[in-house]
Amino acid sequence: MVQVAIFDLDGLLVDTELISWKVYQEVLKESHQTMTKEEYAEYYSGVSHENNVKRLKESYQLEDSIELLDKKSSELEKKLIQEGVDLKKGAKELLRYLKSKGFLLALASSSTPDRAETILNQHQLVHYFDCFVFGQEVVKGKPYPDIFLKACQKLGAGVKEAIVFEDSDAGIRAAFSAGIPVICIPDLKEPAKEIRELTEAIYPNLLEAMTYFE
Repeated sequence: MVQVAIFDLDGLLVDTELISWKVYQEVLKESHQTMTKEEYAEYYSGVSHENNVKRLKESYQLEDSIELLDKKSSELEKKLIQEGVDLKKGAKELLRYLKSKGFLLALASSSTPDRAETILNQHQLVHYFDCFVFGQEVVKGKPYPDIFLKACQKLGAGVKEAIVFEDSDAGIRAAFSAGIPVICIPDLKEPAKEIRELTEAIYPNLLEAMTYFE
């Protein structure tokens, strides 16, 4: 019986993926380069900031050090987040619904704790969650399964007792590798056939995802 629901943060509960894309666009402007939204969705969405900065430097052959790129992008993103992040449709309603049904809720995000707390506090979401797992707590981030397995471990639940909500290919692959059913709520792009086949169900938003439990 499913007793645990594990949520991603960026692009699923809150509309932050476009912010991250804009940040990388700004960083690339200095070298007169650009990144399409499609490129961001394919290679950067759902992946830790640390790994994204490394990929950014390698893929675009940037002269700045990884440390400087990290500093520039982190400061810019922090400014944009403090201006306010939109909640995704149905986010609070689904969290409230699952809590009313006795579910334990976990947040499993590639984000840092401070960043996630800032975002969650904007919409009073912290109290819904029974545990938090962030990228720095695991050796391998998404698409590896570690972060979801860690969430189950923290809540004392087996993978067959859990379900994951994700928007990114990396997150969906991670949940599937962990042996946990995953519900996809697409954000920046529709999942390809190979990704769709890894999912338990696909819904256009979190509000409609409530029907899965009825």
